[in-house]
Amino acid sequence: MDWKSTRIDALLEQALVEDQAARDATTNLTIDPELRATASILARQEMVVCGLGAVPRFLQIFARLDPRASSQTRFEVVSNPEIFDGVRVRDGQVLAVIRHNAQVLLSCERVILNLMQHLSGIATLTREYVDAIHGTHARVLDTRKTVPGMRALEKYAVLCGGGTNHRLDLASGILIKNNHISLGGGLPAVLAQALEKRRKGQRVQVEVRSPKELEEALEFGAEAILLDNMTPSQVKQSVHRIKQFTEGQADRWIPTEASGGIVLENIRAYAETGVDFISVGALTHSAKAADISMRIEAE
Repeated sequence: MDWKSTRIDALLEQALVEDQAARDATTNLTIDPELRATASILARQEMVVCGLGAVPRFLQIFARLDPRASSQTRFEVVSNPEIFDGVRVRDGQVLAVIRHNAQVLLSCERVILNLMQHLSGIATLTREYVDAIHGTHARVLDTRKTVPGMRALEKYAVLCGGGTNHRLDLASGILIKNNHISLGGGLPAVLAQALEKRRKGQRVQVEVRSPKELEEALEFGAEAILLDNMTPSQVKQSVHRIKQFTEGQADRWIPTEASGGIVLENIRAYAETGVDFISVGALTHSAKAADISMRIEAE
């Protein structure tokens, strides 16, 4: 993750502006502006860490927003070399230590924790799904069901949890769904146009919900299949049919993806069907925030 990218920089700055961190009324009135302090970021549960790179960026951006004493811009972030994004940590483990002006630490505490808790929650949940299908052929995919403006970071958190990213946005991949088919004059017409007009290297994926739709997608040239809201048994049958269809075509592989109604309790059953990918919207839209705290002490 490039924490210094323009997009991420703008997102972190907006979080500080939203919280009016540079105008922290309580801290500015009660804390000596010259006081230095040490803040320890602590894991309060077993989890997968994500978001450590945002800590120094928040502090650097804060220095641009806050016109106060220059002493506030001097800081140091120290983390254990064995702790980095994607690592599983235990309850009580120190994730990072920040040495900085006390006012700045207090004013930035909430936004730092909010982001790390959210991203670490996604990474932790993703790891649970990945662990649940360990030893199978399948890989866990995320979706576009993300908080507006947060997609790049949330998909990064999925990677930290061991998952795989689906398309980043509508421009980066072609996925023909039922609404495209009904509005575009039927699958043959829609699929033909997509295959003809796509950018070089783009694979055309088609969503199917029944054996009939699967046969039609295969017949008219679908290059990847999304098996939507099917039972594990139906997915297994569909995967078998697709393999039959490509049998004898050594240079042709039609990736398969299962989606819809997949949770921790049943993902193993889907993985054992032989499907290539399993997409889970819950990774980003339903992950519980990880329990992380910050302890601040005067130096």
